[in-house]
Amino acid sequence: MANKAAVDEGDGSGNGSKDRTSSPTLARTRAGGSLGKQAGGSLGKQARCAHTFRKLTLTKPSYCHHCTDFIWGIIGHQCDVCNFLSHEKCLRYVVSPCSPQLPSTIKAPVAHCFISFGVYKKRFCQICRKLLEESFACRCEVCEMHLHVECLRFASSDCRKCHQEHHTEQVLSVHHWQEGNLPAGSRCESCRKTCASHEVLCSQRCLWCHVTAHSSCCASISDCCSFGRLEGIMLPPFCVTLQRPFTLQDILLDPDGARDQSEVAASDAPSSISESGKQTLKIFDGDDAIRSGQFRYISVPRICKEGEVVEAALREYHLSSKAENYELHSFLQDAVITSEEGDPYSNGHPQESGAPGDATGTIRQPFGDVASEAYTIRCKALDSEVLKIYTDWLCKGVAYLSICVDQRSTVQAVVEQVLQQLGRQSVRQNDYGLMVVVMNSQRVHRTLLNGNTLLLEYLQQCHKASVQAMNLTRFYVVLQHQDATEADLLVLGFPPGLSSSDYLSQLSKHVCLNAENASVKDLYSKQGALPISFNSAEEAKHVFSNLRDSVVTVEGRQLHAVVLPSIEMKLLPDGCQPLVVLVNPRSGGLQGRELLHSFRRLLNPHQVFDLSLGGPLPSLHVFRSVPGFRILVCGGDGTVGWVLSTLEEIKGGLACVDPPVAILPLGTGNDLARVLRWGPGYTGEDPSSILNAVQEADVVHMDRWTVLLDSQFVEQAEGNSAVPQIVQMNNYLGIGVDADLSLCFHNAREEEPAKFNSRFHNKGVYLKVGLQKMSSSRSLHRDIKIQVDGVDIDLPGIEGLILLNIPSWGSGADLWGSESDSSYEKPRMDDGKLEVVGVTGVMHMGQVQSRLRSGIRIAQGTFIRLTLHREVAMQVDGEPWTQPPGTVIVSLTGTKVRMLKKRKQRHKKGSSKDARSDAGSGED
Repeated sequence: MANKAAVDEGDGSGNGSKDRTSSPTLARTRAGGSLGKQAGGSLGKQARCAHTFRKLTLTKPSYCHHCTDFIWGIIGHQCDVCNFLSHEKCLRYVVSPCSPQLPSTIKAPVAHCFISFGVYKKRFCQICRKLLEESFACRCEVCEMHLHVECLRFASSDCRKCHQEHHTEQVLSVHHWQEGNLPAGSRCESCRKTCASHEVLCSQRCLWCHVTAHSSCCASISDCCSFGRLEGIMLPPFCVTLQRPFTLQDILLDPDGARDQSEVAASDAPSSISESGKQTLKIFDGDDAIRSGQFRYISVPRICKEGEVVEAALREYHLSSKAENYELHSFLQDAVITSEEGDPYSNGHPQESGAPGDATGTIRQPFGDVASEAYTIRCKALDSEVLKIYTDWLCKGVAYLSICVDQRSTVQAVVEQVLQQLGRQSVRQNDYGLMVVVMNSQRVHRTLLNGNTLLLEYLQQCHKASVQAMNLTRFYVVLQHQDATEADLLVLGFPPGLSSSDYLSQLSKHVCLNAENASVKDLYSKQGALPISFNSAEEAKHVFSNLRDSVVTVEGRQLHAVVLPSIEMKLLPDGCQPLVVLVNPRSGGLQGRELLHSFRRLLNPHQVFDLSLGGPLPSLHVFRSVPGFRILVCGGDGTVGWVLSTLEEIKGGLACVDPPVAILPLGTGNDLARVLRWGPGYTGEDPSSILNAVQEADVVHMDRWTVLLDSQFVEQAEGNSAVPQIVQMNNYLGIGVDADLSLCFHNAREEEPAKFNSRFHNKGVYLKVGLQKMSSSRSLHRDIKIQVDGVDIDLPGIEGLILLNIPSWGSGADLWGSESDSSYEKPRMDDGKLEVVGVTGVMHMGQVQSRLRSGIRIAQGTFIRLTLHREVAMQVDGEPWTQPPGTVIVSLTGTKVRMLKKRKQRHKKGSSKDARSDAGSGED
């Protein structure tokens, strides 16, 4: 095989034109040399769709895939390849392309992120157009494309292009249409009629602005996409740069939790039951299919010609090429394949003699005269072929050139011919090369061919490896030598408090790192994180792969790397405040995983981050240069505190020093979310309505408090080396019985985390623990001394002491109470004061949560000193531990944080429903 340099990618650059290009399946004719045209030019509607319709007798109620109306009568017209069903009257208006033509509609090949495998009801496969029902299927994490697992290999890389691979001045976004699986009640943007259907795969939806339209109405809609209602918080794809060879999968894919996609795709082979009078044959698609043992079944009459079997095989592999260009070889003749190393590979099949056919393995006699067996589909060798050469950025007005290649045509000669036809004779032709791009659904594979490679021979080898893969292959003329590209990584897991040189030396010991290619611009020493800028993207990919594929530890801490895209600030639209979504998939009822998918579908995936992969730091580092952005934290109160603490630590390096924070409550208590009107917990609301509420939310301020634990007493205590020294507080601090309940719940969840998968179960565990603590004595006031603003306070007989910053405690209870008292000011979350309240025990806490009574008001103050005379349970914002005897000081942090408070719901006049309280979970 000819020499080549291979590069694996997850997306790529296609035609620079705004319109879709038309590139039918690779033509195997002898004509050539003409200039290709874009879609919408001289090609007819049927040529673009390329369906092979045949009349079909309907045996059950059916609907037209074009107009979605019921097909009256018993006759319909169905495509043999993609199962498109239509009225006879709708045939001339069909614009949806057949599945073999889908690769020709791609503007820029971008691989899908098929992370979610499972059963999806009421969804249609977007290749075979059949209902998924109970079939095992997969779903793209970015564009929500649904496919049968066995249809994965026929899908092309037509996912959303969420970033650029190089700096660009292009600031225009266009619609990215995807067919079918529309939300119920969708209406066409053009004709305003209903376009959704739960019966068939039909109509189109833009994956950016989520506009829906009939397939025939899309042409009347402007190509420019404005991102719809989310325009103000959307991170435009033309503002994000991610250098090759990194892909979106490197950022989104969790290596510990993701299932091996290749094994899943290869695990299920479609079964076939032979009908009466027919025979079932196994068809292999070239040498690659024989090596992997993947095949497809076809059912043909027992007496038929070879051409009929070839046509059936092409339909099964979703190919619309002419049958006379292909032939079938007996599998027994093709079973032994020589690998690149020269070792024979028999795939476990015994070799037999006496196979029907001639010396070449081609079957010539009718299939009814031989027994059912397996065959391999092959392309017939031709003396010349017409090849479509895509011009990429060389010529914006032309999608491709049709070039005729013969046995003497080399890659260099073809490149020279392309440049000559484009009028670029003055450029150095040696600087350009021919790149082969295989647009597989899960990976875009790029190969730069050697200039001396005989192109026709290379094409024949590709056809021999896989006929179907050639339908997903394009040829581009590109610059061979690109300028050196930079790439950024964030390596986390180092011991905190070291210098950048120490971190680099530790990394070099475990990973083969060339220090000359790496530089450190920023340093997060407190977090033990090191952002590294590499002069070579290949070097960065090498380091990333080593840390991902192997376990590297430094002082008992595992290192892992996060890929960092860059945001081009000069391309960010005026007034745009992109929303950074931080999701903790382990909070509350484990709802975060599905929310991750929902927000990645609605927004740019580069602005949605999984907190289990590095915490809040990677997201804040990516957006450090954005002057104005908002944050949505999906998690419990502990997750919100985690994000606010990280913001406090690194705010000196942010252009937006104090970004406002909204909350989507996923925890159990969610007291801060209740105060800010985001509700007691997420109950399945539409994520798009949540994003709209974040856009309209009002900015409020909130105090933050520093809890200092006396280190002298901590060091004297035995077995408490893990007790924190300084803790940041947002909501409340509890000492005594309420902290003891939190500690018991925390220990139970740590022992069996799988059981704590619902908010209802969590509260049940709290209730059980509370009943066990009913007999506790009221002796805390004897073991604790409190001083508020320098004044000693005498404590009543209590068993729990709580310091409140917000008017919500214990899942929404008003512990301070609403009664007016002239001796105290009305509590606020931004007044710079804490409310000190006591409870007498578990029974008292239950009465408070039942709104039967309030706590015991003790004091209000700005500076509070607590002296503990014995070991006692303590918790801050729901995070509990056992505190040894010592001194605890609570003081106000210097700056306030900005939070987003959801606006009240406006009710229509005359509505009989009562207005919901501020702590409710109503939608905007």
